[in-house]
Amino acid sequence: MMKNLNIKLITLFIASAAIISCDKDFDNAIEDGGVYTSGEADFSKYVTVGNSLTAGYADGALYLNGQLNSYPNIIAGQMQFAGGGEFNQPLVNDNAGGLLAGGVPIPGFGNRLVLASDGMGAPAGPAVYTGAAPTTDITNKVTGPINNFGVPGARVFHLAAPNYGSLGGVLAGTANPYYARFSSSESSSVIADAAAANGTFFTLWIGNNDILGYATSGGSGVDNNELNNVDPSTQGNNSITNNNVFAGVYQQLVAGLTANGAKGSLVNIPDVTSIPYFTTVPPNPIPLDGPTAAIVNSSYAPYNGGLQAAVTNGFLTAAEASQRTINFTAGQNFVVIVDNDLTDISGSPIPLPSWRQTTANDLIVFPAAAVLGTLADPANPGSIIGVAVPLTNQQVLTTTEQVRVSNAQQSYNATIEALAAANGLAYVDARAALAQVATTGVPFNGGVLTSTYATGGGFSLDGVHPSARGYAFTANTIIDAINATYGSTLPKVDIGAYSTIQLSDSVQ
Repeated sequence: MMKNLNIKLITLFIASAAIISCDKDFDNAIEDGGVYTSGEADFSKYVTVGNSLTAGYADGALYLNGQLNSYPNIIAGQMQFAGGGEFNQPLVNDNAGGLLAGGVPIPGFGNRLVLASDGMGAPAGPAVYTGAAPTTDITNKVTGPINNFGVPGARVFHLAAPNYGSLGGVLAGTANPYYARFSSSESSSVIADAAAANGTFFTLWIGNNDILGYATSGGSGVDNNELNNVDPSTQGNNSITNNNVFAGVYQQLVAGLTANGAKGSLVNIPDVTSIPYFTTVPPNPIPLDGPTAAIVNSSYAPYNGGLQAAVTNGFLTAAEASQRTINFTAGQNFVVIVDNDLTDISGSPIPLPSWRQTTANDLIVFPAAAVLGTLADPANPGSIIGVAVPLTNQQVLTTTEQVRVSNAQQSYNATIEALAAANGLAYVDARAALAQVATTGVPFNGGVLTSTYATGGGFSLDGVHPSARGYAFTANTIIDAINATYGSTLPKVDIGAYSTIQLSDSVQ
């Protein structure tokens, strides 16, 4: 019989005692009476520019505690030991996470995720927080000086785009509600506002979203490098930003931030395989016993036979037919998926869909865990998703799609590193740092930081953005690069003093 086939999120958690972090209050790494210097840098006015990672976004939303634990806010606190000044963020009103416009909730900007309890002290999976209604209304503009220009959802070209913070544009879908809360005018751009802040030191971390939307949508968008599309206005949220567009706009951002002689640091783009959104669901999550596997295989016999007919008639090579052959065995099995990059054989004697099984190198996106093993048709017990019904193209990042993401990422990082060197700026290798978190883990005073979903401590419940502890690790990584480049001695923080995921009963 088929056993434990319904892949629920709860199966991704182990015993609650192992999941809930022991957030012990460790002493700060800074020793009383220590002397810290700025070296060749001037930390008196720190300005930071970026996207959701810079803003402190976590658990699928921007909420107050997340902002207070943003990596720039942590760094700014450490800079105060070496001449750093006041650091102002466009703080939201609450820890709910949603956004309003004129008192009306903005669709797609809901409350944050929390780790729901089963009522008996054990985790039941992520759920939407319902403990309070959101109170942050974007029509109530943030006034006063701002140091953190992190805008969730921004891609590199958004930061240089005028009208990106227009309240009217938010309703029309052409502007960003997070930036609209604190933009200096309806027509301003993020980089213009950040440059006008006249910082003496800056950090810039942008480019993640230029590949992330493509990746999280399972490669359902387009690669603008393959299309040679250099028009930013036509590069949608699920596409890969053209490398030349990225390089040209990124250079503008650096020029704007260094125009007054400010020093700073540029942060590169991590691998998507470093985040639990792509690494939590294994590529072979389907458990079958021998008799059930045989039944499933018999149902795929006509499909596999059609592949051989396609080979005979010259529509497929033997290697391509082997790649598409579907076979289940006793034990853990790979998932049947739609792969749009397979050769189109709809015109063969036996028209066949573009189906295959995952390989060890394919990445199943995290939300697919909620449907794997369930019935596509409740009235049909044989319509099991992942077995008889394939996962869609949007639910799997295939190896071909990963190559597109990786190629763009490498180009972006080459641009970032070259501009750091050309301008005498610190270069932060976030890619290598997060790869260490994802592979060996990073020891700290009280445990080991990993990227394991919910239990590793490094990431929040959305599987993409860090937890407070993960942001503290990020801050330390950037501080290391700043100290190495400018001869400063900024102290690092004890990441064990920062929280991770906790149980909550305030859920739907």
